Amino acid sequence: MKNWSDYPIFLSVAEAGSLTAAGKALGMSQPTVGRRIRALEDHFGTALLKRESGQLVPTNFGQSMLDHIRRMQEEASAIDRSSATLEDSLSGVVRLSATEGLGTGWLPGVMKTFRNEHPDVLVDIGIGFQSFNLAQREADIALRWRSPGEQNSLIGRKVAEVGFGLFASPQYLQQNGVPQTLEDLADHDGVNAQIMDGKSLWLMDDDGNTIHPPKRITFNTNSIWAYDQALVHGYGIGVLPMCGVIGKDLGLIRVLPEVVHLESLYLVAHQDLKRSLRIRAVFDYLVGAFRQDTAFFQGESASTFNCDLCTSPGVKLSAPKSLTPQSLQAAE
Repeated sequence: MKNWSDYPIFLSVAEAGSLTAAGKALGMSQPTVGRRIRALEDHFGTALLKRESGQLVPTNFGQSMLDHIRRMQEEASAIDRSSATLEDSLSGVVRLSATEGLGTGWLPGVMKTFRNEHPDVLVDIGIGFQSFNLAQREADIALRWRSPGEQNSLIGRKVAEVGFGLFASPQYLQQNGVPQTLEDLADHDGVNAQIMDGKSLWLMDDDGNTIHPPKRITFNTNSIWAYDQALVHGYGIGVLPMCGVIGKDLGLIRVLPEVVHLESLYLVAHQDLKRSLRIRAVFDYLVGAFRQDTAFFQGESASTFNCDLCTSPGVKLSAPKSLTPQSLQAAE
């Protein structure tokens, strides 16, 4: 089999459940994905996929192939990581992954400070709510919410507790009233963003379950920037990180200011890459940067870095009484 690149295409289809979804993930057209799968099936003389309940799932032979493909992929990734660990100079590309807001507003300014001292380190930031695969070097370092991930090969460090609050536009509150308790949220419209693992950007308990949901969702999006604008235009009440609101001058009003929802943020890298001088240097630098900006992430002050997220107050934030998810439950 000469065309080794067909194997990861088959793996992607098996994991996505459709040619279209796999093509989207791979940046390929659906017909191209289908043609490459048929080429594999022609080579082996048997079907690799079958349709069950509207999804493409591997046949018995296809499943046995997937076991080999995953091992091949891991070995190839290990070779790639090994080459990175041989680099003992502060030069070259460091690939970071983060979500919108953090990755678009805070991280570029922070990394510019690092590059002022290490100009030969080049920055590549992947933005999105999907989890970049560190074992396959889709990223060298990732910023992840709620947990570092379950792989034993990952090194994760909790770097921040980010405070989130409830916000709405003056127009919306004038027309619909101001909620006085968490229970009042059930009588209000909400704005929703689909974030990590398909979860909604709203108040959650420790298990990631939504609590005190709004009456209805009048605006739903997968973009934080569209989410911000929906709040500005009065679609309803939404949850925003207070550090993200400070510098945007959105004109929003804090609702139930005593309520603060805290989310943990982790800095994660593959253990092999910690032996790379430049990746270790960036990892350690970011740990220090988060520590330096502790008050910023809790919504108490501006960032100490030159970043777009926080330069001048757009919403006046008092020092609120912090309520963890456990105390939110107690307030019910």
